[in-house]
Amino acid sequence: MADRAPRILLVDDEQPIQTLLSFPLQRDGYEVVQAADGPEALERFDEQVFDLVVLDVMLPRMDGLEVCRRLRAKGETVPIIMLTAKSEEIDKVLGLELGADDYITKPFSMREFRSRVKAALRRSGMARQETDDERPIEVRGLKIDPGKRTVSRNGDGVSTTYVEFEILAALARSPGRVFTRDMLLARVWGDSAYRDPRTIDVHIRHLREKIEVDPKEPEYLFTVRGVGYRFRDEEG
Repeated sequence: MADRAPRILLVDDEQPIQTLLSFPLQRDGYEVVQAADGPEALERFDEQVFDLVVLDVMLPRMDGLEVCRRLRAKGETVPIIMLTAKSEEIDKVLGLELGADDYITKPFSMREFRSRVKAALRRSGMARQETDDERPIEVRGLKIDPGKRTVSRNGDGVSTTYVEFEILAALARSPGRVFTRDMLLARVWGDSAYRDPRTIDVHIRHLREKIEVDPKEPEYLFTVRGVGYRFRDEEG
């Protein structure tokens, strides 16, 4: 990201919305590439490297949730912000479960939109530049390497999204310490003002499905009822 302007893929089927969102992003110094539907978004993604995807849920030919699922299935870890006109919890939860890093419900202010975009790019940039506390963490066959941003279990690679990795690394760096949902929100997003703490529950569930032999009987990620979560310490 240091060698060029951050490149954002903006996916929305309404041209007025594309124009409305593109202008402030370009004014902030970002390169914006537009796509009007799901297949076009995937084509654009194959052609160029993107630092962020802003993805509307309601798209023709292939909806945003399916685009998100396909990108994650390919192992792409680029941050994804979902845009939804619906207030139903199912859209937000499903998007997060499919690998989205954040979501914004329409209508939203340009200030909020720009703030979310800047936060996502800042987190991603910090992930590449961060040098502190990058020693690998190994517990019972699970290896977390903050420097390489990789996770493996018994030698087999585990694909995680940016947010999933940040949550896992934050917990693993302080084994046994209990983190509230708000603490984890602050660790990952920096500012939890616009986010539901239950967002963390979705990501934890997704992580358990990836790293635990039995997600219902976790070895690594434990729930502390009424408080939050902790990572396994040496005493279990």
